[in-house]
Amino acid sequence: MLRLNDRIRLTRRENEAFKEITNFDPGDIRTLADLDAYVAWCKAYYKGNSRDSFFLRSLIDDCYTACFKAA
Repeated sequence: MLRLNDRIRLTRRENEAFKEITNFDPGDIRTLADLDAYVAWCKAYYKGNSRDSFFLRSLIDDCYTACFKAA
């Protein structure tokens, strides 16, 4: 993630990782609020109590966390 003040831009690798994990293109994420909303929407879409749903949500969280480690 590239960050300048309150503006962000996902790198190509991060964009592709989110798309591969969620099956939804993150699109034009420009702020942390946009990223938070995208992650929250994806996690809500994959709600459920199954082991697979839990694992998918943890992958989304890991990808989200990795964005901040790189910045």
